[in-house]
Order: sequence, then structure tokens, then C-alpha cells
Amino acid sequence: MIIPATPDNIAVVAERLRTGQLVAFPTETVYGLGGDATDSEAVARIFAAKNRPNFNPLIVHVPDLEIAAQLGNFTKIARKIAEAFWPGPLSIVVKRQGGCSVSLLASAGLDTLALRVPAHDTAQAILRDTGRPIAAPSANASGKISPTTATHVQDSIGDVVELIVDAGACSVGLESTVIDCTSEIPIILRPGGITAEQIENLVGRVKTDEMDSNKPRSPGMLKSHYAPDAELRLNATSVDCDEALLAFGQQDISGAVIGKNLSAAGNLEEAAANLFSMLRELDGQAERIAVRPIPELGLGRAINDRLKRAAA
Repeated sequence: MIIPATPDNIAVVAERLRTGQLVAFPTETVYGLGGDATDSEAVARIFAAKNRPNFNPLIVHVPDLEIAAQLGNFTKIARKIAEAFWPGPLSIVVKRQGGCSVSLLASAGLDTLALRVPAHDTAQAILRDTGRPIAAPSANASGKISPTTATHVQDSIGDVVELIVDAGACSVGLESTVIDCTSEIPIILRPGGITAEQIENLVGRVKTDEMDSNKPRSPGMLKSHYAPDAELRLNATSVDCDEALLAFGQQDISGAVIGKNLSAAGNLEEAAANLFSMLRELDGQAERIAVRPIPELGLGRAINDRLKRAAA
């Protein structure tokens, strides 16, 4: 059931979460499927609802850095990054604090924890009303296109989640950047809404890491992820008459079965916000989707990361 994000409904959602139920809600990145991160049974329900491999850790959402620091051990550099980019589309991997209340299942049995403070009024209200850390991966079937509206959630997993809180389309539309701050030099495990350049301008050098996709330390690192049913053909310089087309910039979208342009102005922020919704619109219209090249810079790296995993 889709419900509007009113104060009364948020109170109902908070009570459901405290009793171990699952609720889908919006953040600035994508809609999340939330469950009480301290309740192993609730976390297990998240994995079951998404049909998600249980070795793939979850991001845990909290309302502020003070609460995050009660769960994870923030080094000086981790704290500096958090203070600069939270609330926002950045998840920080830190060592678990001794006695951390978050279920080990949420971090796939690892001694680390991925934490995020969302920059979204509805998400913040739910977190504060619930009073618990909330594990919330994207609210879709595992490996499929991430949802950026309540209707997307309904279409993907509406049969397994009772309540979907609707606060409109997500403003960023792309999952959070995930950065590992457990070593001396931070490592970007997944590109996203905060760019490597932004972080480097703050703390100096950061590394990027291609981890073993069969044993990910971060959500979103499985080789095949964010996948439509149609086959994706990346960096396409032409389009066949039986293909759908996903374009970028000042490009002709004629000649395809159906065409969408991520950003006619060539704006990477606009393209990121449109990526998942436009993939959904094109999926099912043709057996293949041709995707024009996206610049490999700034948010373009995150867009290309999602497209490569969707095409795997």
C-alpha cells in the first residue's frame, strides 16, 4: 500500500519498524526497504524480500553522526568526511564499535559497518521517530533496477512490503557513494552521489578498489546489479531499428524503437537523477537498449558503474 508522507503516517511507520516489520521509504538517493537493523529477524526479512544473497552487506541509516559514532569507530579522517558530507549521499565503512547493537547479519558477518545519514526530510523523520538504526537497501528485487519513486517499489516488491511511504521522486536518483575508512588511505568501494574529486579536495588522496564481487564489503558491488530484462549495449555510437536508445547530451534519438535522453543539456546531475527511471521506461519496449557514451568524470563515473553492472 502506498501512503503519503504525513506526520500521522510516519508515526505508524515508526511503530511498524519497531515491531520488526518492513517499510519502504524515500531518501535523496533511491527508495529504501527499511527494517530494524538491531533485529536479526527483521534483517533476514529484508534479504528474503529482495531475494538478496546473504553475503551482500546492507547500509545502516541513522539520523546524525553522533548516533553513527555509537555504532562504528570513526577515525579522524572518517569523522572529517562525515562532517563535510553528512547528511548526504555518502556511506562510510568503519569498524564496528564493541557492543554495537546492529545485527551481524546486516554487515554479512564482517567486523565493519556501512553507515549513512540521509539528507531527506521524510527519511530523517522516520529515523528519529523509530529511534533505531534502520538497515535499508534499495527497495527492489535484488539485482534489478533501483526505484526512484513509490510506484517503482510497488511494481518491484509490492507483494512483499505492506507500506510504501510516498514523498515523490528522489532528487539524486543514484545510490550513495561508499567509502571505506578503515585503512590509512580511504578507499572508494562504490562511486555515487559524492564524487572522488569532492572527497580528495577535503582529505587528499583516495583510492578506488575492485573487490572480489563474490565477497563484497559494500552493497552494490556484485558484478551483475541494477539489471533490466533487456540487454544493454554500452558506448553505442549507432542505434539499430530494433533497439531502444538511452542518449546523453545533444544527440538525435530518432531511428530507435523508443528513445529517452538522460540530459539533453549534458548535465551529469540530471542524468544521474533520470538513470533508473528511464531504464525502467525503456525496459520491455525492446530486447536491447543501446546506451550512448557517458563522460567518465565526476558523477559520470557512478553512472557508468551502474550501467556496466546492469549490462553484466
